[in-house]
Amino acid sequence: MQLGMVGLGRMGGAMLVRLIRNGHDVVAFDLSPENRSAAQAQGATAVASLTELVAALQPPRAVWIMVPHGAPTEQTIDSLLPLMSAGDTLVDGGNSRYLDSIRAAERAAGHDITFLDAGVSGGVWGLEGGYCLMVGGPADAFAKLEPVLRSLAPENGYAHVGASGAGHFVKMIHNAIEYGFLEALGEGFECIEKSGFDIDLTRVADLWQHGSVVRSWLLELLARALHENGNALEGIRGYVDDSGMGRWSVNYAVDNAVPTPVLTQALYARFQSRLDDRFADKIIAALRNQFGGHAIHGAD
Repeated sequence: MQLGMVGLGRMGGAMLVRLIRNGHDVVAFDLSPENRSAAQAQGATAVASLTELVAALQPPRAVWIMVPHGAPTEQTIDSLLPLMSAGDTLVDGGNSRYLDSIRAAERAAGHDITFLDAGVSGGVWGLEGGYCLMVGGPADAFAKLEPVLRSLAPENGYAHVGASGAGHFVKMIHNAIEYGFLEALGEGFECIEKSGFDIDLTRVADLWQHGSVVRSWLLELLARALHENGNALEGIRGYVDDSGMGRWSVNYAVDNAVPTPVLTQALYARFQSRLDDRFADKIIAALRNQFGGHAIHGAD
């Protein structure tokens, strides 16, 4: 299938490679000449503008956006819509707020263009293992895009989850749950680290992968981080950023009177991490680097 890809950073660039490996024809654009050259080297057709990208695609076109949420996404959508034609499909695969995606779908409909919002999970491991895709929008547009979704995802790793906005809503809640998981691992391992028993944290993380009810991919990544950085996680500052989705989830919960004490506290703990330097926050910072390639703040 032919697909336009806008945004060739850490996620978009890896998704492009996975698509090309699976035989898709990808026309790619990024503001960075280096990223365009890298895409060209992988077998994509790299272009220098959105106008060139749309012109290089055969109607009905499909264009997938992978740029930072907020103004960059909004500007990209508003730039593409006048260039595209009725019957085309536009996909936002970034971490946009679901309310923004609902409005984007309405703007696209004014041009007779179909809009899909795709929540994407998989981080730096998605290239090899595949990406979990949560897609909102018209079911017929989802069906047309299935060859691309099937190539990007592992087996049973993509689904149409509802109307416009539902894809990014599900991804928002997914990330809020992730906050809670990470906080639980951080606090638990801090308890062990401060126990006075001189327990090998790496050994415990490895052990819990075998038969334990808390075994998980995140625990596997924690074991990996401890193997790489040592039990003390020296060189890692316990400073944990947040992408915005945790805040949006808490705002949604407050607006709809949904009690979410774990998700809310996990968000507040990230704020607290920027004031203190707890071992629990070192655990979370190390884990975010493992699954998402998120930057680590050095201890100095």
